[in-house]
Amino acid sequence: MKKRILVTGGAGFIGSNLLLHLHEKYPEAHFLNIDKLSYASDLSYLDPIKGSNRYTFKKLDIVDRKAVRDIIRSYKPEGVFHLAAESHVDNSIKGPEPFIKSNVLGTFNLLEECRQFWKEDEGRWQNNRFLHVSTDEVYGELGEQGAFSEDSPYAPNSPYSASKAGSDFVVRSYFHTYGMNVVTTNCSNNFGPHQHDEKLIPTVIRTALNKNNIPVYGKGENVRDWLYVTDHCEAMDLVFREGTTGETYIVGGNNEWKNIDLVKKICDILNEEVGEGPESDYKSLITFVTDRPGHDFRYAIDASKIKEELGWKSQESFEERLRETIQWYVKRYNK
Repeated sequence: MKKRILVTGGAGFIGSNLLLHLHEKYPEAHFLNIDKLSYASDLSYLDPIKGSNRYTFKKLDIVDRKAVRDIIRSYKPEGVFHLAAESHVDNSIKGPEPFIKSNVLGTFNLLEECRQFWKEDEGRWQNNRFLHVSTDEVYGELGEQGAFSEDSPYAPNSPYSASKAGSDFVVRSYFHTYGMNVVTTNCSNNFGPHQHDEKLIPTVIRTALNKNNIPVYGKGENVRDWLYVTDHCEAMDLVFREGTTGETYIVGGNNEWKNIDLVKKICDILNEEVGEGPESDYKSLITFVTDRPGHDFRYAIDASKIKEELGWKSQESFEERLRETIQWYVKRYNK
């Protein structure tokens, strides 16, 4: 691992888990976390390392080009994990502009300022690495068969996925045009403790515990692949260290669930952990609501490239980690 690592979006769900992972695994490295502290950020996730002399936080919005330039030239990072992004699809439908600014312009600002700084030192230029973290949603939707691979064509269907697709292409261009040492990961749906309340699993748990209707889009037939967040952190770490420059690696849990089946599974676990819900079953709260515009039918991941080339595979048991995640949220929401 490099000595000075910049992590963007480190106060978010995935970023904070990544920082905790890296800080523990690489005692020789220092980590700078930059985050604009939006509604989805929470520095308390990083309480275990906030007193460390190997960790620093700086509030910063990557849309601010001058601020990005100043931090790159003062910190002199030898590597970047770029996770900062607006990420909630529903919010992108309601107001797309912040997604374009943060995800496309913000990514450009980071790439260009790193390129300008790193190229001043030929040794630094080739050795330093920029890891861009993206999503499987850039590939659009699948039918009942098949899976996304690194060769799948891009077909984003929401302002969020379009903005991430745009950022992926900007990263790709910096490799092909400038020879910059970049790698990209596209991951499936993450889950685990500390995820923001707006996401599916926390929403189901929170509304169920409050005995409110559990909203399920359409008929709940949409399918997603679920990946435990620490598995994702291991994958990002591995790609950063051993991935081939200019390449993309898809990361998934090989763990497909229809939304309605996952919601019912969460309700069953809540019945066991908390006690039976209304009408003796939390599933009685499930309510189907109007589907959101452009709702992709199915995502599935073919993660064979990262498995075959780098030896990564999902280690965590989905049902065990789902139960632990539910237990964590039950404690949080029942305070």
